[in-house]
Amino acid sequence: MFPKTLDYYQIQLTRMLETERYADAKSLLNFLLQCGGEAERHHTEWEALLGWLEAAFPEAEGGDFTGEALMEDEEDAEDALRQRLADRSGQDADYIPRLLTNLSETDDPEQQLLILGQLNYLEHPELEGAVRKWLLDAERHAVVQFRALQMLRRQGASGPIYMLREGELLSVEAEATPLQFDDFPPAVLNVLDRVRQAAEVSDPTLSYFAEEMWKECVQVAYGTPVFRLMMEDEDSSSDTWAAALHQFLTEKLHGIQSDEWVREQYGITGDLRFRYEQALRWLRMYAGELNADS
Repeated sequence: MFPKTLDYYQIQLTRMLETERYADAKSLLNFLLQCGGEAERHHTEWEALLGWLEAAFPEAEGGDFTGEALMEDEEDAEDALRQRLADRSGQDADYIPRLLTNLSETDDPEQQLLILGQLNYLEHPELEGAVRKWLLDAERHAVVQFRALQMLRRQGASGPIYMLREGELLSVEAEATPLQFDDFPPAVLNVLDRVRQAAEVSDPTLSYFAEEMWKECVQVAYGTPVFRLMMEDEDSSSDTWAAALHQFLTEKLHGIQSDEWVREQYGITGDLRFRYEQALRWLRMYAGELNADS
């Protein structure tokens, strides 16, 4: 399986879980577990997720994966989920408190994302306070933290929200949390434009991987000092991060090679060289290739 195809299926799997399409998720997981190549390194994770789905939702029987589930209209699925959750919480006063209890008791990021996805569509007087406390009680996966911030904004939260990251206390303003990628500051958005322009002739496929990686990178960095560097409103900031992203993906896709061409394309000279190397180092740390203290 090609990486691009794998990324697509991963995104669809997350959406199936968020919209409670458990039978479809089981079918997709069974299909993915039969795939080799890049998919094999995810087999342990998928087996664990499938086992949890089988135990938690035995009535949701998955058939053979045909791809039809991926063609389902996502807006219809979202509307159906919103209605099911509204009905469920209306019939069971303890439903939302149980979700919040489950959120506090599980350490599995996939399950946390699933619960937060449901809480997006629900209202309860204890919801905002409980999720604020949950973010502060212990460090969560960076993407999970970001989804929780988005959920709180959708709930109408305002003022500072506190969370832990690598032992440090971070504070972000609830109202400033982007609900979609286009809501990020222009300097962050411009990074992808710069990569597309540079890769258009030399390596068009790189743009796809750049988009997927950068969108997750800014979620992971959100609220940290690194994000403040990303959002600096000057062309040199976008050029620096675009060059680092381009070089990192070139190395991943084609192997280690000189960055001279990349630095020339993005105008990385003088003082920008140090900032570029710092950005490249952060991307490598994000990808798990470096330790924070190395």
